Amino acid sequence: MLTTLAISNYRSLRNLVIPLRRLNLITGANGTGKSNLYRALRLLADTAQGRVIPSLAREGGLTSTLWAGPEITGRAVKRGEFPVEATVRQKPIALRLGFSSDDFGYLIDLGLPKQESPPVSQFSRDPEIKVECVWYGQVLRPSTLMAERKGSVFRVRPEEGEWRIVTDHLQSFDSMMTYATDPRIAPEIISLRESIRAWRFYDHFRTDSDAPARLAQIGTRTPIMSDDGSDVAAAIQTIYEIGDSAALRDAVEDAFSRSSVYTENREGWFSLIMNQHGLLRPLGAAQLSDGTLRYMLLIAALLTPRPPALMVLNEPETTLHPDLLPALARLIAKAADRSQLIVVTHSGPLISALREQAGCHSITLTKEFGETQVEGLRLLDKPTWHWPSR
Repeated sequence: MLTTLAISNYRSLRNLVIPLRRLNLITGANGTGKSNLYRALRLLADTAQGRVIPSLAREGGLTSTLWAGPEITGRAVKRGEFPVEATVRQKPIALRLGFSSDDFGYLIDLGLPKQESPPVSQFSRDPEIKVECVWYGQVLRPSTLMAERKGSVFRVRPEEGEWRIVTDHLQSFDSMMTYATDPRIAPEIISLRESIRAWRFYDHFRTDSDAPARLAQIGTRTPIMSDDGSDVAAAIQTIYEIGDSAALRDAVEDAFSRSSVYTENREGWFSLIMNQHGLLRPLGAAQLSDGTLRYMLLIAALLTPRPPALMVLNEPETTLHPDLLPALARLIAKAADRSQLIVVTHSGPLISALREQAGCHSITLTKEFGETQVEGLRLLDKPTWHWPSR
């Protein structure tokens, strides 16, 4: 379970360090940085897949994602005595992301390459990975550091052992997380990488008339539903066969009284079918309302037979009727018994329902002078966090 999330210089997240618990609710007014936090989490996950540089490119490149305000904002400016003006940069350009848990911590520092004339490469605007660290425990210290990448040098230190250089030719666009493949050299990195790769993100399932979830699909055992929900029927059937079938039935009953869902199998093509109280015939996925279909997708995602270490839901309330949100909150709380959950939402009814669940950690984001902050988080309440030098 992640205990700390740290983000520096990503869009409005100039210097955000927040504590995390088992069930986390991220909320705030429009424009306070909720989507930025969600995107930053996805970038962290991309490091384990070797996709962080292409992901930044899809966002317009590193310069488009960096903090757009001045490097230093004085108190007089915040009091309104002087206008906000550009200052001379004193520190190198850096986008930094990291997290820590009870077992391990990880961070990555990205920057721009040195500009040379003439340029030695046509990719001279690509961001470079300057620093990466993996350490034991929640706080990075010299004594807890077990793997480090600075520039092109990647080295590891076995527990109570001497530093060993794995390579001194690591490419600037390659993460040490994907380079480490030998379990004899860096088993902890491989374990951490596979855990990050298992993180799941669900963001705006399609429920329109042409949505993949409404169409019959070839059915195979599906312990992990796809991001687009196209295999929802197979995922539901997999929960019935090898997952918590009682929890699935209870979740449907909680949201839709005296209703049930099952999978229709026609020569290997699976379709989702729902029996609703008061109707004389069952309804196929193509006939379900957008809200009902979305709720079935959320059930399949949250009751997965193979729960990840972390699951992130971005605005799961979209197209759902407010009457369904208390049931959704209870479903999310149940899923938090097996996975760490981060829910990003600005829905008042869902926020109220989640805050009623035991152990819900509510984080409200605000913005001051363009910078995202956590409401009510005092300096002494912030987790200990250190960004290493380059």
